Amino acid sequence: MSATNTPQPAYWIWQQPAWPEFCHDSSALSEPLRQCHQAQAQLLGAAGAVPAGEQALDTLLQNIITSSAIEGENLNAGSVRSSLARRLGLPDPAPVAGRSERSEGVAELMLDATGDVLRPLDLPRLLHWHRLLFAQGNDLLGPRIHIGALRGDEPMQVVSGLIDRPVVHFQAPPREGLERELDAFLAWFASSRHDPALDPLLRAGIAHFWFVTLHPFDDGNGRLTRALTDLALAQAAPDIARLYAMSASILDDRSGYYRILESSQRGSLDITAWLHWFLHTLLNALQQAQGRIARVLDKARFWQVHAGHQLHESQRKVLNRLLDGGPRGFADGISASQYQAVAKVSKATATRHLADLLEKRCIQRLPGGGRSTRYHLLLPGSAGHATPSGDGTA
Repeated sequence: MSATNTPQPAYWIWQQPAWPEFCHDSSALSEPLRQCHQAQAQLLGAAGAVPAGEQALDTLLQNIITSSAIEGENLNAGSVRSSLARRLGLPDPAPVAGRSERSEGVAELMLDATGDVLRPLDLPRLLHWHRLLFAQGNDLLGPRIHIGALRGDEPMQVVSGLIDRPVVHFQAPPREGLERELDAFLAWFASSRHDPALDPLLRAGIAHFWFVTLHPFDDGNGRLTRALTDLALAQAAPDIARLYAMSASILDDRSGYYRILESSQRGSLDITAWLHWFLHTLLNALQQAQGRIARVLDKARFWQVHAGHQLHESQRKVLNRLLDGGPRGFADGISASQYQAVAKVSKATATRHLADLLEKRCIQRLPGGGRSTRYHLLLPGSAGHATPSGDGTA
């Protein structure tokens, strides 16, 4: 047989003869699946103890901002927050003047993906999402794209490296037959929702991988893939859909995200490795949400205990910074110099304020001394902390 008639080995997963008949090792995924379902149940139990509106607003904002950040795009967080708050009917403490078409579009897209779980996902809905994503129109500085339409005839590749020595990380299926491929995906997305043999979290992971591999648009495929994943996860557990940010967890391991996609898209139809990464990332998102809710509850209890104390405004500012946690929350405690910088007070005032907070049992001194002395919150219920009295004072 001549070389020209020899079948060429499949290089991309969509070239596999059985594409898109994915498979996975259920035994390898059973433990991460159990952990994710347990975390979902715990988040649902904790969610009832906090106001839903503000939690949803903060999480939706985080999901939108981080999904764009994965692609290297920075959105105006204040503008997006104002758009979300208005659509959710919530007060916005720092409203942004004017309306950004971009912010309005991404806000509507996220609310649709996480809220309208009963409406079928069909091609018109996907095209509408794409128009929302590019509501501002084509970027004058970038290549023109087909907005609200499937990609053009040019080969779709993800490339890095020098112009004369490009590295192709991914190549999408050819444009010819894309409608047929997308129809097959949408039919599966509709029917699989009611498949008792397919765990809904695995369904979300498969949907993510399948759609991003199709890469049906000129641009915005990653962001629409993550919106579609949010829809699948919302269909699985609608009561907590707006309480955790999957995109934020993906951003935490952005390089790992691209590595596992690339290796899986070059591999066989066994996508166990991808699904394992997906479940691990989902678990991280759920646990981060639990941590945020726990901080909200700790903050409410803290101020209930100290409601009767007279505190300076700068003391409240620093305490709230500590209570909010996160990257700017001084997880290792705060020093006098850091207090001085945050509160914008003199060194003497910082020392006096910290001594007052110690006396009122708002904070505790951590081991160490001198300039290295650090202070940590003394949360209600922690060792050495008094419980609230009847009049709300410590």
